[in-house]
Amino acid sequence: MTRVSDAASGTAGDTAGDRAGGPHGARGGPGGPGAPVPLAKDGLPAWLDPVAHAVETVQPRQLSRFLPPEDGGGRQSAVLVLFGEGGRGPELLLMERAGSLRSHAGQPSFPGGALDPEDGDPQGDGPLRAALREAEEETGLDPAGVQLFGVLPKLYIPVSGFVVTPVLGWWREPSPVGVVDPNETARVFTVPVADLTDPANRATTVHPSGHRGPAFLVESALVWGFTAGIIDRLLHFAGWERPWDREKQVPLDWRS
Repeated sequence: MTRVSDAASGTAGDTAGDRAGGPHGARGGPGGPGAPVPLAKDGLPAWLDPVAHAVETVQPRQLSRFLPPEDGGGRQSAVLVLFGEGGRGPELLLMERAGSLRSHAGQPSFPGGALDPEDGDPQGDGPLRAALREAEEETGLDPAGVQLFGVLPKLYIPVSGFVVTPVLGWWREPSPVGVVDPNETARVFTVPVADLTDPANRATTVHPSGHRGPAFLVESALVWGFTAGIIDRLLHFAGWERPWDREKQVPLDWRS
C-alpha cells in the first residue's frame, strides 16, 4: 500500500509523501471484490445536504491551483473523507502517522493511498474502491457501513506525482476503528465539525519555504497540508465556515 500523506503545502493537493502499508486484507467494499461501488445521496442526514451540494458544484480550481497533468500522467490515488455523527454532532474520521516514520511523522490525514490494479478503472469507480479498501486497511472500519455520496475533482501533488481523488462518505453504520499497524499509524480518531469551524482552533501554517496554508488545532493535533486544505474548502463551500484570524500563525520546520 502506498499512501497519500500530508506535506509542506497547505492548499489542497499541493504536496504529499509515500508510505508502505500493513498486511490487513480488504473485504472489497459493498458487494464484494470487483463489484460496482455505488454513489448515493438517498437517506443522507439533512445536515450533510450542504456538503452534497458543494460536491456537485465546486470547480477544480476552487480546490487547488494544482490540477492533474493534461497528458494523463501521475500516480492515481484516493482518500476517504468520511463524515459520521458522534456525541457532539457531525464529525470527520482522521488518522495520525506514527512518530517513528522518516517522513511526515505524527501528521494527521484522511485514510487513503494509491490505487491497486484490483481497484479497477481510475477514471471509473477505481478511486471509490481504493478509498474504502485503504480505509479498512488503515483503520479497520467495515466498508459495508459506509455510504459513498460524492467525489471531488481530482487534484495533483507535484512533489510526489500523486493524482488524488477525494471520495466523500457517510458513516451510515459506524463500526469500531483503531490502529491496525502501530509501525505506521499512531492513532485513529474523529474530530467534531464544531471544533473544525471554531475560530479558536484555526490558524495559518508557515513553512520555512514561505508557503502558507490553513490549519486546524484539534484533538491535540495540528491538521495541515493536503488534509487541512480539503477540510478548509469543504467548510467554505458548505457554508459552515466562520470568520477566523488568518494572521494567527503556526511555524513549521524543514522536516515537515
